[in-house]
Amino acid sequence: MTRTRHGAQTPIRITTASAGAGADLATRQKRYVITMLIRTLCFVAVAALAITHAGPGWLPWVFIGGAVFLPYVAVVMANAASTKSDGFKLQDGASQDRQLPGGTKSE
Repeated sequence: MTRTRHGAQTPIRITTASAGAGADLATRQKRYVITMLIRTLCFVAVAALAITHAGPGWLPWVFIGGAVFLPYVAVVMANAASTKSDGFKLQDGASQDRQLPGGTKSE
C-alpha cells in the first residue's frame, strides 16, 4: 500500500489483491515446465517421424516449429506476472477517518 503525504493509506480491494510471491513463482514455474515438456514431445515426434517416414511431409515441420519457438513462448509466459483487476475504480469515501472506533482499555 502506498502512503500519501498526510499518512493516509490508499485502500485496496481484497478481490484484486495478487497472490503471494511464492504462489506466483510456483505458477510461473509450472507454466514453464509444461511448455518445455511440450517442446520435448515435439522433438520426440520429429525423431519418430524421421525414423518411420509416417505422415504427410509438412507434419515434421510443424513439430520443428514448435521445438524452435516454444522456448521463447515459455520464457515470456514465465516472466509474465499475474495481475488482477476488476475494472472498477474505488471511490473516495466521505472522510479519511477510521471506520471503526478505537477500542476501550479494559484491565
